[in-house]
Amino acid sequence: MTVLVTKLAQSTRQYTTLADGTTSPLPPNEAVRAGALSIFAVLGVPLAVTFSVPCALASIFSNDSGAGQGLSLGVLNLAIVIPQMVVSVLSGPWDALFGGGNLPAFVVGAVAAAVSGIFAFCMLPSPAADVKISGGGMH
Repeated sequence: MTVLVTKLAQSTRQYTTLADGTTSPLPPNEAVRAGALSIFAVLGVPLAVTFSVPCALASIFSNDSGAGQGLSLGVLNLAIVIPQMVVSVLSGPWDALFGGGNLPAFVVGAVAAAVSGIFAFCMLPSPAADVKISGGGMH
């Protein structure tokens, strides 16, 4: 969707000429603003889950195992921050390689998300594999 909104914004972008003869872009039209707002509204729910559920699970598991919650949350934080740093460092040169703008990094992000989703579904164990039946009871 970010690619679609970006392309729509590029195709409908309008400029105004300032008094000194330079041009300045005008704000985007209603369709571009509605598309961008829709993306943020739809992505807000999974983002809230991403920010809250892993921290809650890390706290529960560390409490059950006797490990320190601070250490568990610190490791979880590193798992979030390190990929953000990699993206921040690499997206600028990647975008510059393709002529600037954010579209190349958005496309790489979309492909990475799709591949990650497919990989996650392929690697998930089946529910039947978790249940072992022996001697007539479940363990």
